[in-house]
Amino acid sequence: MKHAPRKRFGQHFLTDGSVLQRIADAVSPRPGERLVEIGPGLGALTAVLLQRTDRLEAVEIDRDLVARLRQRWPEPALVVHEADALAFDFSALAAEDRIRLVGNLPYNISSPLLIGLLEHRERIVDAHFMLQKEVVDRIVAPHGVADYGRLGVMLQAFHHVERLFGVPPEAFDPPPRVDSSVVRMRPRTEPLVRDRATLELLLAVAFGQRRKMLRGTLLPWLRSQGVDPDLPAFGLTPTARPEEVPVVQWARIADALVDARGAAPAAPD
Repeated sequence: MKHAPRKRFGQHFLTDGSVLQRIADAVSPRPGERLVEIGPGLGALTAVLLQRTDRLEAVEIDRDLVARLRQRWPEPALVVHEADALAFDFSALAAEDRIRLVGNLPYNISSPLLIGLLEHRERIVDAHFMLQKEVVDRIVAPHGVADYGRLGVMLQAFHHVERLFGVPPEAFDPPPRVDSSVVRMRPRTEPLVRDRATLELLLAVAFGQRRKMLRGTLLPWLRSQGVDPDLPAFGLTPTARPEEVPVVQWARIADALVDARGAAPAAPD
């Protein structure tokens, strides 16, 4: 029976065979790896991946699709975890083996899921995700461009990120109203920053008023936290705006906040 896409799950099923093969080529599964697909849907990418590996795991929230997947590919070829990826414990899944992630992520959960996966980064080898092009633009943006912001800084501080290729709306059923892109993310052996929560708060303060100069927003707050923003190591220009500050500088400031406070800094009033 035909499955009606559910808006609440953001379902747009990838159907273009050439795109599916390009994703599988990018992932290039090897024997013995633990590969986990997030949001397999109707199983189009699942089928292509299972042509290249003898075992695959998947996380799917839609119980109807879970039943279809289990019927089509019984264990041990495919192990389906019926769960919300936003709440799923990927570290527990990777208790013995580090995992590789792949998936056509629903647009309505992509950003919070990517941030949530930072908690599991030490258990992840790499990730290949299909995302809304606008989100990938933000993930890979360098400093100094309009797309550069909190999401890109957070992910780049912990990952090497790379846009692989674009995908048009007609590659999906039903077609979304936006273009998509595939991104590769590989966790850094040594993250640029020591404490994720501190960096997250720092960026919230800085980019909360991103159109304002740093002298009127971030610099006074840093002084209130016991950090001297005028130190040459930070390289901060008072008249600059947040998008002009490179990732490595944000990381240095976050580490200085940890050293100054000995714990997570206080949020502004």
